Amino acid sequence: MAGTKRTWDGKQLSLQPNNNNNHQTTITMAEQPTQIHSIFETFRNELDEHHDRRERLIKISRDITALSKKMYVYNLFPSILDLTGPNKWRYQRQLSGAIQEYIEALSFHHYLTSQTLITLPEVRTKLPAEILVTEEDYLLGLFDLTGEMMRFAVTALSAGSVASEEKKMGLSREQNGIVVDLREMRSLFEGLSVSRRHNLIKDLGKKMEVMQGSVEKVERAAYGILVRGSERPAGWMPDLSGGGDEGY
Repeated sequence: MAGTKRTWDGKQLSLQPNNNNNHQTTITMAEQPTQIHSIFETFRNELDEHHDRRERLIKISRDITALSKKMYVYNLFPSILDLTGPNKWRYQRQLSGAIQEYIEALSFHHYLTSQTLITLPEVRTKLPAEILVTEEDYLLGLFDLTGEMMRFAVTALSAGSVASEEKKMGLSREQNGIVVDLREMRSLFEGLSVSRRHNLIKDLGKKMEVMQGSVEKVERAAYGILVRGSERPAGWMPDLSGGGDEGY
């Protein structure tokens, strides 16, 4: 014979079903799926908005990257502000490449006009204040600058437009200046100490390799002029074989 079920204080439990409790349980269970569905709808809408912003930022970033070669990109930056909203850091990775390309073009123009490197504060003044220009983007943009300087230097070195007195000495003052500047930049880049946990480390190795290859090409071109001097024929081009991949 089964025992009588009692509560903790000894009172006998009723065996009759509690219709009110059952009814409340049914209502609660019916409400739960609706509430969960509403919560996930909110998550879905937030994710859809995030991915839509991300795709449009990637599109603008690619446009900036392509047009940086023409220095016709400033008008695109306000559209970034409309898309990023208050969560700028969330989309920094999608914009980083475009900002680096812009810094490369801007710093090359600055170098041609002043023979100096543009500073990070100067870069920031060229863009809307709301655009984040990180130290990493600035540094990687300067790495890319060495490629533009290499192409400019090789063209200048092979042009042969040097006065007769300067030909006897080898390099002109302008030619010598860009070689010295590139070698100094290489020395400063190679002196960088970056923690392996830093975000910069994943791009630094390739950028360093390309930069070193660019400087070596200019050094070989300058060496060819110093060795051959005024004997180089018209249209002579320096031997650039054996250099590193430019990576562009």
